[in-house]
Amino acid sequence: MFEQGLLEGKNIIITGGGTGLGRSMALKFASLGAGIAILGRRKEPLEGTVQELKDSGADAVFSVCDIRKPDEIEAAFNSFQEHFGSLDTLVNNAAGNFISQTEKLSTNAVDAVLNIVLHGTFYCTLDMGRRWIASGRKGTILNIVTTYAWTGSGYVVPSAAAKAGVLALTRSLAAEWGKYGIRQVAIAPGPFETRGAWDRLAPTEDIAKVMAANVPLGRTGTHEELANLATYLISDYAGYINGEVVAIDGGEWVNGAGQFNRLSMLSDSDWEKIRSLRKRK
Repeated sequence: MFEQGLLEGKNIIITGGGTGLGRSMALKFASLGAGIAILGRRKEPLEGTVQELKDSGADAVFSVCDIRKPDEIEAAFNSFQEHFGSLDTLVNNAAGNFISQTEKLSTNAVDAVLNIVLHGTFYCTLDMGRRWIASGRKGTILNIVTTYAWTGSGYVVPSAAAKAGVLALTRSLAAEWGKYGIRQVAIAPGPFETRGAWDRLAPTEDIAKVMAANVPLGRTGTHEELANLATYLISDYAGYINGEVVAIDGGEWVNGAGQFNRLSMLSDSDWEKIRSLRKRK
């Protein structure tokens, strides 16, 4: 799909890059020539992913970092910049989420999500943006949001509030930092199966079936599909895209938005009855 060397010369930071979709993006970007820097709170998955990247011939490094702590972000970004010499792209992928009745949430549970998703993304964006502005260097920031960032959603309310904030951050800085040549883009994924996150959001088979049934295409997304979209958005091919959010959800959110979309549950005999009732009138 992409020409070889498409991302050659680009050095990319991915938060939460040791597992899940972050890891998949790292592998895809590296296969197209990018230098990869990943960070996260757990050393073991970071080490494993970086070793896999190195084995494929990529230039890759990692840093154990809690993005809720600005001083740790600064130290990690300093080490990445020292290693690569320059940084070109930041992918704000790290997140935290779980399903719960909102009235049952503790304030600590709320903070656990807001501090990673909203504050952590904001802190990383600020640090990277300041570096680019001070040096006069152009750059791209890709944020991973969600379709319910603009619709809202029950049972994941801290995540919905935090992702709505990241969506606002994306569009606001697209306007403010565009003059520096800094692009802001975002991806809004629907259901994608990942270890850890998927287990918290679809802990039972019945919930997983309900989530899949909400998607008109009738399935969850693949990691390759998301990585391909991310590759395009951070590449020079998308150089005039700024402030845009692309949903990749098999049509899930538009299915929920239309008040008659649930009529897909009707059988052919149900439709025959409806047609006969209409003719009588």
